[in-house]
Amino acid sequence: MSDDAPQDAAARGLTRRALFKGAGAAAAAGAVFRSLDAAAKDDAAAGPPVQGPGKTAVTLQVNGTERKVEAEPRETLLQVLRLPLDLTGAKPVCDRGQCGACTVWLDGEPVYACNVLAVEAEGRKVTTVEGLGAPDDLHAVQDAFVQKDALQCGFCTPGLVMSAAWAVEQHGEDLTEEQAREACAGNLCRCGTYPHVLEAALAAAKHAKKGD
Repeated sequence: MSDDAPQDAAARGLTRRALFKGAGAAAAAGAVFRSLDAAAKDDAAAGPPVQGPGKTAVTLQVNGTERKVEAEPRETLLQVLRLPLDLTGAKPVCDRGQCGACTVWLDGEPVYACNVLAVEAEGRKVTTVEGLGAPDDLHAVQDAFVQKDALQCGFCTPGLVMSAAWAVEQHGEDLTEEQAREACAGNLCRCGTYPHVLEAALAAAKHAKKGD
């Protein structure tokens, strides 16, 4: 600092004490911000690994089988299930979590697969309509859908089956029509098969036990 600095400060109405006090505060603030910045960088380095922007390895537990895929972080569970896993039961209809055609179970809870990123499902239990039952060993709800004629075009059917089956799994033979309605409330059917869907759910519940 030049000898003229105190005179310039005095001309601006500043005292020597105030000048040095301000400079000290600025230096201290700079040190604090540098410390915070370093801490933020340390936290970032200690956080989870960055995934993307390209494809990354993802391991999913699908229908009781470990499946390894390469997926971009932006890809949804629905996209990965259909391609490359070739599980096309869950349908891409609205792609915005409004119709329920892509309903699957994630750790035993119904979710819209179009609303879940594939990387979010890594290591978690995913159940699709293909894993609910097989053609020669149908789940009680799948069989009831056939018996009660609860499908027409069939595009919404897999999602409705998954929602109705979840209700049956939760309530067993105690399932009420109101509980079945609530479980299927997030599934839209343009063909209007709702009455038959409820009939199918209740029929399946008569042969099920809670938690089976």
